[in-house]
Amino acid sequence: MHRLRDSSGSTDGAECRFGELGASSPTEPSSTPTHAGTRSTKPRTTQPAQAKPPRSTPRHADIPSAKPSTTQPAEATLPRGGHEVFPRYRLVGYAGVTGAPTPGRLGMGPLDQRVAEIERRAKPYAAGREILPVVEVIATVVQGSPGRDGKYRVRLTDAQIAKYHKAARKHRAVMLLNLQPGRSEFLTEAKAFEKWLKQPDVGVALDPEWAMDPGQRPGGVYGHTTGAELDQVAGYLSGLVRRYDLPEKVMVYHQVARSVVRRESGLKDHDGVVMIKSVDGLGHPGPKKNTYRVVNKSTPKFVHAGFKLFLTEDRRHGGLLMTPQEVLALKPRPEYVMYE
Repeated sequence: MHRLRDSSGSTDGAECRFGELGASSPTEPSSTPTHAGTRSTKPRTTQPAQAKPPRSTPRHADIPSAKPSTTQPAEATLPRGGHEVFPRYRLVGYAGVTGAPTPGRLGMGPLDQRVAEIERRAKPYAAGREILPVVEVIATVVQGSPGRDGKYRVRLTDAQIAKYHKAARKHRAVMLLNLQPGRSEFLTEAKAFEKWLKQPDVGVALDPEWAMDPGQRPGGVYGHTTGAELDQVAGYLSGLVRRYDLPEKVMVYHQVARSVVRRESGLKDHDGVVMIKSVDGLGHPGPKKNTYRVVNKSTPKFVHAGFKLFLTEDRRHGGLLMTPQEVLALKPRPEYVMYE
């Protein structure tokens, strides 16, 4: 782990976690995609010649059918009932991906056990609400090398995602597709998973720390996005909700430092989309609370609060993992708590 600076030279007191999910040691699946979009502000680049994927491919045993499960109610609802997320539920989940060098809690050990474990860990967070578990799988994984299309990212295959979806549905959890776009763009990556997003229990989590500009390499500086870019994804999800008569879609955007989301006022409220800002401060409770306070200064009123805990990194150098009581005492009170 090393400290990075954003393009303004600031670190905001947070450390970049490059390599956590395989960025410094590419984990490209054997069926690497060959196409991705570019940001509207970025020039198009010529696609490089095809290269063999590296050996450290995320692999899954007993991969099920790549078709989304059809074991859902005739009327599309949230996994535990209803069409609206808040104020009925509090979301608690795990993030990660199996097969990466540091896979996150979700990728450690048997997947079914990890998803069942979320329920037990979530109980102290209820505080008058029902718990809705979350399986946040890293579906677009940032890479330390450009890959054959030069985008510094790779997507999991449908067959791989199907494994997570099957586990989420078994435990009546929401599945979020976490997108680390590299030099691609969020809207392009979201649209690549439309077959999954048409399901009533699938949303997205956007990770702008890994959204690179031309000439930037993941792990060198913090990436960034804008409120307008986030708004494009929210508008797209809102359209899916209308078209397919779906319950509310969850759209999380992670923020580790102030500079990671710029001109946040460009993000607007959209029917059928529940937006959550997850503050990803790393380390001891004091710095984490300060990051939460600073980053939330720009949060739009319609965006709900989220908070991320790191089971390993937060405990380093004598640190203590914050308790559910400490997390629930934060202002604003988090409505999504995610462990990695």
